[in-house]
Amino acid sequence: MTLLSDLVATSGSVGATRSRIAKVTALADLLSRLTPDEIEVAVGFLTGEPRQGRIGVGWATIGSIEIAPAPTPSLTLAEVDEAVTTVGAMAGAGSTEARRTLLTAVLARATGAEADFIRRLFTGELRQGALEGLMLDAIARAADITPATVRRAAMRTGDLGVTARLALAGGVAALEAVHFEVLRPVMPMLAASSEDVAAALAATGLASVEWKLDGARVQVHRSGSEVRVFTRNLNDVTTRLPEVVALVRSFPSSEFVLDGETIGISDDERPERFQDTMSRFGRDQIENAPALQAFFFDCLRADGVDLLDCTLEERREVLVRVAPGRVVPSLVTDDAEAAGAFLAEALAAGHEGVMVKALSSTYEAGRRGSAWRKVKPVRTLDLVVIGAEWGHGRRRGWLSNLHLGARDPDGPDQFVMVGKTFKGLTDALLTWQTERLQEIVASTEGHVVFVRPELVVEIALDGVQASKRYPGGVALRFARVRGYRPDKSPADADTIDAVRALLP
Repeated sequence: MTLLSDLVATSGSVGATRSRIAKVTALADLLSRLTPDEIEVAVGFLTGEPRQGRIGVGWATIGSIEIAPAPTPSLTLAEVDEAVTTVGAMAGAGSTEARRTLLTAVLARATGAEADFIRRLFTGELRQGALEGLMLDAIARAADITPATVRRAAMRTGDLGVTARLALAGGVAALEAVHFEVLRPVMPMLAASSEDVAAALAATGLASVEWKLDGARVQVHRSGSEVRVFTRNLNDVTTRLPEVVALVRSFPSSEFVLDGETIGISDDERPERFQDTMSRFGRDQIENAPALQAFFFDCLRADGVDLLDCTLEERREVLVRVAPGRVVPSLVTDDAEAAGAFLAEALAAGHEGVMVKALSSTYEAGRRGSAWRKVKPVRTLDLVVIGAEWGHGRRRGWLSNLHLGARDPDGPDQFVMVGKTFKGLTDALLTWQTERLQEIVASTEGHVVFVRPELVVEIALDGVQASKRYPGGVALRFARVRGYRPDKSPADADTIDAVRALLP
């Protein structure tokens, strides 16, 4: 049986290097040493996606458990996996205390490094380099199979853990036996980013330039009267989207798989806020909110024919036939000026940008290659650093996750928190930032260091959304650091009113 400490050590080495080759080598070495029953567990732990799905343990529950670390490793992967299953199944009266009791018992057997890993795994905060692309390459290396064969199978299983088990236990034959099945989700193709449409077209050549809707990505399957709707993370949300199910049943074809977006459209034809769309996927309901609509940009299968290896041009021809009137607006061009005008139309309609997709590209699972490029205008804000969190993994020893505040115009030297980010920080900036922030510490609370509001940082973001999490009632979306602004004082920072003005 494999000890958790072996996996934690691998996780640490992956997070400690920037070398893709080194990351893949470390992951492949661990995978090759696992028993068949451990493979799915290990892949789920390393990618921060346990095979049981989201566990839902809050930091208030597991972070408050203070217990001395065990002197030597003894926990196995199987034991931690069993704990994940048990905790995830606990519900109802007394479940909080029962979870705490079980977690305490697990942490009592964990070393310091293992306890840190377990806490982040259970709270969904496990951030490291072992993402899908790396894991696919590691599986290929460990099983001595070409990456293309592994990627093709992963696309069809929709599950990295299952793919790894098939590859390591059954080899090429097991992977080639995997078929694309309607009603079973497949891994979605992903997009890289480009600064503008000219740069995107330089990478793609002749392309389909499509509106990038600010909605929730969905993969829709239909087989006869049965319809299933999945999120980009392959979670089944069919019962939450009855209007999408009804729409799909109205299409002329009776068997297909579509890739698209679901979004609320108001009476004035404007898209609703992203967070309101996402709320439909949870338990909260928005009173008097518009019904969700679905629009599609790709067709992966239709009428018994697998289209994954067809070109985008071929797939879109089928899409227009299968989903009449529900295809995302697009323009086929390789002209930057025409694409720029089309981008302006998308922004004027209230959407967030465009996708530029090579017309000759096939559908590749889990890859951010050059075939699909997203282009969105960059918004920036000058905000004040009001705190930071000590990092994990490769960022251990650095103050990393910044707490960001907007200036309160009604309160001198007062700043309202509007979000956090650890993105965009180079090693050099992390080193400087850690030293500088420790010079202006105001107080500490656990792993959080609160600082005097003296440093202004320029933040790029995709937009903002209303939020009850922060006192200003607004939160940043996809914030990343562009750089510190030593030329500006906190009095020059953007106000909370300016941030709220960005609300859609």
